[in-house]
Amino acid sequence: MAHESDLRPPVGSIPTEPGVYRFRDATGRIIYVGKARNLRSRLSNYFQDPELLHPRTASMVATARDVDWVVVGTEVEALTLEYAWIKEFDPRFNVKFRDDKSYPYLAFNLSDPFPRVAVVREAKKSGTRYFGPYAHAWALRDMVDELLRVFPMRSCRDGVFRRAKQVGRPCLLGYIDKCSAPCVGKVTEDEHRGIVLDFCSFMSGNGDGFIKQLEIQMASAAEDQRYEDAGRLRDRIGALRRSTERNAVAFNDDTDADVIAVSEDPLEAGVQVFHVRGGRIRGERGFVLEKAEELTPGEVVGKSLQRLYSEPGINDIPREILVSAPVEEAQALESWLTSLREGPVHLRVPARGDKKALMETAVKNAAHTLQAHRLKRASDLTTRSIALEEIREALGLMEAPLRIECIDISTTMGENTVGSLVVFEDGLPKKSDYRSFIMKNERADDTAAVSEVVTRRFTQSSAPVQAPANDLPVVEEKKRFAYPPGLLVIDGGQPQVRAAQDALMALGVTDVPVIGLAKRLEEVWLPDDEDPLILPRSSEGLYLLQRVRDESHRFAITFHRKRRGKAMKSSILDDISGLGDVRAKALLKHFGTMKAVKAATVEDLQQVDGVGPALAARIHEGLHRKDATK
Repeated sequence: MAHESDLRPPVGSIPTEPGVYRFRDATGRIIYVGKARNLRSRLSNYFQDPELLHPRTASMVATARDVDWVVVGTEVEALTLEYAWIKEFDPRFNVKFRDDKSYPYLAFNLSDPFPRVAVVREAKKSGTRYFGPYAHAWALRDMVDELLRVFPMRSCRDGVFRRAKQVGRPCLLGYIDKCSAPCVGKVTEDEHRGIVLDFCSFMSGNGDGFIKQLEIQMASAAEDQRYEDAGRLRDRIGALRRSTERNAVAFNDDTDADVIAVSEDPLEAGVQVFHVRGGRIRGERGFVLEKAEELTPGEVVGKSLQRLYSEPGINDIPREILVSAPVEEAQALESWLTSLREGPVHLRVPARGDKKALMETAVKNAAHTLQAHRLKRASDLTTRSIALEEIREALGLMEAPLRIECIDISTTMGENTVGSLVVFEDGLPKKSDYRSFIMKNERADDTAAVSEVVTRRFTQSSAPVQAPANDLPVVEEKKRFAYPPGLLVIDGGQPQVRAAQDALMALGVTDVPVIGLAKRLEEVWLPDDEDPLILPRSSEGLYLLQRVRDESHRFAITFHRKRRGKAMKSSILDDISGLGDVRAKALLKHFGTMKAVKAATVEDLQQVDGVGPALAARIHEGLHRKDATK
């Protein structure tokens, strides 16, 4: 491990200009690349007390043996050089982009004398114009098939084109008017290129102009009684409208913008990109960013922007880029994008209207991208086996924990406290073994609640839970589990873990290992250790523990909200003299809703079991007195 004094350069040797710095390990390999507006200020942050650093940053500094830097003229130059070095050296402590999809693009090889349109997944080539990416190749091909009726440009491969030229006869597309047949000279090279450029203009968002022009031509043909020509124009207008309907309407105006949204957790972030042209979504893509350092949402957006617009062949940068979080280095990124576009580019967070609504949709899609990535990893048997083995090695267990149980507590300011227990077997959730617990002491703190759940889970007898005083519905404890878990996880830090361990010891259970997983830094706490265990951020074992913890949290929150909602529904009856919880529950069951109870007459109320004339009158008076005083 490198000592801070060995790694830190001499005082005053670090310049204060903008630049890019590199940390190297003992073998000389570059393990981290970063940029800074002020190199001295940024690098000084790494050479403070390791306990004050983020665990991932502390791990990088501990691994490093040397640091060097390059001074550049501006922050924009630093931005460009940083990304170039990250691509060249692939440092293991920098963020990783995971994109297992190969997105289709619409390509026009404008360098060819007779350009053709094609759906491709290949790397960018010079002389070719691209539109996209798109989500589905089949939808893109259907759209192209429709548009060839309006823009009959060449779509055949070079071999087919040469063969048709040799025999002097066009292919089928030429006969059905989906190609202007430049192979046999039906159109000149300039005329065909004009069709291609019109196609490109339409794809860039100028669709309304073409539709209006065709509508004028159709009306003129009909007026001149050229009904066949009018019919063909009508079909072309329909094809244009169908192709644009396939893309969701984003805005009412002709906005050109890219929308970039982020949904993240402590280890990864899902990124969703919508390419909006002419007010419509013309392309989209999603990918996952694996964090190797602590990042704010704005920093995730900034690194996503670098990745998106540094790809070769990108020449369709819009004037406006909408982002889901403010970017700290927005000015440098805007200058860099402006130089790439050769025109002004502005970054902003939408605050209202259609653009904010679309951003919310993009954020949801980013969350789905992240969730799909998680589920794909979880469904892989080999990955699950690796995760369980990593957990075994990290915790020093005799065997891999094939059954993992996790406990979480949910409360609202100490009220209505509930607990959850979820079960994973072989790395997958076993929902039939999930349990919910209502605390006997609903004002119990986290440690007391954890202790109660552990006690009830591992108690030998499985007596039914007594209904609490408020007579709210209780989730009954099911039959006891067939066997104990290989690992018990508590959502929390050392106090919660020790409470769970003490409860197990009181029951005489000594063969169930207990750990805690704290949300803030994803550190693993053991009952008897003063310091947490930090698993590598790329660890499949940490990912599995995080997924178990998140599922337990979700299950607890769901049950807590359901129970709290039922309690609130009956609370309006609480202050009526002589009306207890049992009869209040009977009223709700009989009438279905509080609105129906309030609308009932005294005679209607007496139809409920246990409600006599006097009590019915008090209920009716009490409900309507409450309304009168509002």
